[in-house]
Order: sequence, then structure tokens, then C-alpha cells
Amino acid sequence: MAAAKLEKEVWSSRFAFLMASVGFAVGLGNIWRFPYVAGENGGGAFVVVYLICVLVIGVPVLMAELLIGRRGQSSPPIAVANIAMENGKSERWKCVGGLGLLAAYTIEIIYSVIVGWVLWYLFKAVTTGFDGVDATIANANFEGMLRDSSIMVTATFIGLAITGSVIYAGVQSGIEKAVRFMMPLLFLLLVGLATYNYFATSFYEAMSWLFTPDFSKIDGSTLLAAIGQAFFSIGVAMGGMMAYGAYLPRSVSIGRSAFIIVAADTVVAILAGLVIFPAVFKYGLDPAAGAGLIFKTLPVAFAQMPNGHLFSTLFFLMLAVAGITSMVGLIESVTAWVEEKFSISRQMSAILVVGSLSLLSLVSIFSYNIWADWSLAGKNFNDLMDFFSNQILLPLGGLLIAVFAGWVMNREGSRLELSALGEGVYSLWYFLIRFIVPPVVAVILITGLLG
Repeated sequence: MAAAKLEKEVWSSRFAFLMASVGFAVGLGNIWRFPYVAGENGGGAFVVVYLICVLVIGVPVLMAELLIGRRGQSSPPIAVANIAMENGKSERWKCVGGLGLLAAYTIEIIYSVIVGWVLWYLFKAVTTGFDGVDATIANANFEGMLRDSSIMVTATFIGLAITGSVIYAGVQSGIEKAVRFMMPLLFLLLVGLATYNYFATSFYEAMSWLFTPDFSKIDGSTLLAAIGQAFFSIGVAMGGMMAYGAYLPRSVSIGRSAFIIVAADTVVAILAGLVIFPAVFKYGLDPAAGAGLIFKTLPVAFAQMPNGHLFSTLFFLMLAVAGITSMVGLIESVTAWVEEKFSISRQMSAILVVGSLSLLSLVSIFSYNIWADWSLAGKNFNDLMDFFSNQILLPLGGLLIAVFAGWVMNREGSRLELSALGEGVYSLWYFLIRFIVPPVVAVILITGLLG
């Protein structure tokens, strides 16, 4: 007999669900990494390859997660177990949902610390606007923050407290109210900052960096980069989309919603490039600076540009919103499972999950300073967590989601959940999730393991 399907809250509207899902998909890495990877891999040519990968790989897996969540009507592991037993299969398939929770929890340990950095830099932007900051000072400020455990602990705990308060309040009273305000604010800030750049900085040079096709750079590694970016940027295999799917009313089309989520996620990534790179090119900064671009390089640009105080404040506010909404999605899936598994209130579950993450985040924080010399196989704690989550858990989870939706769940069940799709579109999704997604994601997994 399948596990009991608990009475759950549902999204009050399709708009609320879309805002929460887009907020979960749009994160810090999506904002700075997509433009950089695009520019380094052929610009417009990479964007074309990326969009193809999103449609062929990302959208089918996203739809699979949402339909599993809605049909299973529980937290990810229990939802998968419900569907497996409904189809006469072993409840051990619940490990598919469990992998998503483990990935979300592992990512959150180190992600919450990065969001803490953003909150600290938002405070610095508000109070100083980075006045007088040059490359030497910017580097010293960043390194000083990493050495100061008290700053990082305070900022990380503030981010977790904000996220925890949203989760504590529930789906409609917490998550919905937060994303209804935060996501329009994120889009408004992005459009406003990109518009500012159009008139004030090297906008067309950034456009060229992002969109001028250079097909000579398209090779096997570029294809893998595009698939990886497509797979990871929309937040699949982290449990969040499956958990959000469990709150999704039957009247909402999963297929249409998945396309909207992916389109919004891609638009945000492109707008972010038009926010970041005009300043990078105008002030002769390194566009390949990676994470350091945000914390070491851009403060130098803010110090030099007109209205830099305002621009830097709005920029880090935008990053903070993206970080918090992603944290909400990561923590919600784990909170829902703890609530169901141990039959406790949502409030107690939220306290336990956020409390445990707060304690484990200390290990991540101390790995930047007092435990910096500790390593295993040449990797410190943060490197190990990053490798374990991004190179193993996410691709393995995505592979198993595709196998489960395409081969374990019967066609009638998935067809019912995707009833809004025409027969031709559904057949295409079913073909992709069975025969295309598994081998492609397996290549990503093997490539990651081989380094």
C-alpha cells in the first residue's frame, strides 16, 4: 500500500507558483556564471546551443519533477514512493527523492555562507558605496572578510533567519507573500540596472561579448558546458521543484509552467550579463574573474562610476533577493520531508532544519580561516561539498528522475498529469525523458567524476 498522502497547502494562484519556482531557479551562480560561460564559449553561438540544451534536457526533467511532486502529493521521497507503489514497484525508489533532499541540504550548507557574503557587501554598499576602493583595497576587503569569522557567522545567520522565517510561515503566508514581493523587485532591479548601463557604460561591448556568434569555439567541451549550465541553472534534481509541484493545483498546466520558468530563468541570466559586463569592460576589468568578479572586481567599478553608491546598493540588493529566494526552495523541500517523516508541525520542522544548517554552516565558515589547512584528497570542506553535490548528486539525481518518470511510472499516470499538452507534444516529452535525457545526463555524471 502506498504511503499516505497528507493534506497539504496549495498555491493560491499560478502566478504565486511561478514566482516561487523562478525564484528558486534564479540563484547567484546563474547571475554571474551564465554571462561568463557564454562569452568564453562563442557568445551568441553558445547561447543558441544552451537554448537547445534547455529545451531538450532542462525542460523535460523539470516537467518530470513537477509531475512527480503533484502526483505523489508529498515531500520528494514520499511522493516518489507513492508513485512507485502505485505502479507496483518497490518503495525503495524513494531514494530518487532522497537524493534531491541530500543535494539541497549539502548545497545549502555552503550556499548560505555565500549569501552571507552578499548581505555583508550589501551592508558595505549602503554604508560606504565602496568610495575610494581600488583593486588592492577590494582584494584586502574580501580576504579580510574571509578571515573574520564573526562577520561571516553574523551575515550567514541573518540570511538563514530570513529564509527560515519565510519557511516557518508556510506556503501561502510565507513563501507566496515573500516571492510576490521579491521576484517583481528582482526583475525591476535587473531591468533598471541594465537600462542604466545602456546609457552610462560600455553596453554594446557587453552585447558583443554575449551575443556575437563565434562558431569556431563550439566543440565537445562547449556542448558539455551548455548542457551542464542548462541542467543546473533551472534548479532540477534539488528537490525544490518536486516539493513545489506537490502544492500545485490540477488546474495549472505543468508543461506551460515549465516553459515559463525556463524562459524567465534565461532572461534573468541574459539581463544579468547586461548589468555586470558593461561596467567590467568600461573600467578594464577581468571578465573571467568568476566569483571574484562580484566581490573583488565590481567594487572597483562601483568606486569609479557616477552614482556608484546607488548602483552598488541596488546591485547587491538584487543579488540578495536572488540568493534568499533560492535558499527558500532548497530548505522547503527538506522541511516538508522532516514534517511528514516525523509527524511534527511545519514550524518545528523549519526550526530543526534551519538550526542544523546554521551549525553546519559554521564548518563551511571556519574552512575559510581557522580550518583552512584541513583537507582531504587535496580538497577542503567546501570543495568536497561542492564536488559531492554538483558533480555527483545533481547529475545522478537528474538521471534517476528521468529513468523513474520514463520507465517506472506508467504512461497513463504521466499523461494524466500532463493532460494539458497535445498528444504530439506529450509524445515528444515522453521520447526525450526515456531515450535522450538519461544518456546525456550520464555523460555529464561520468565527465564530472573523471574530473
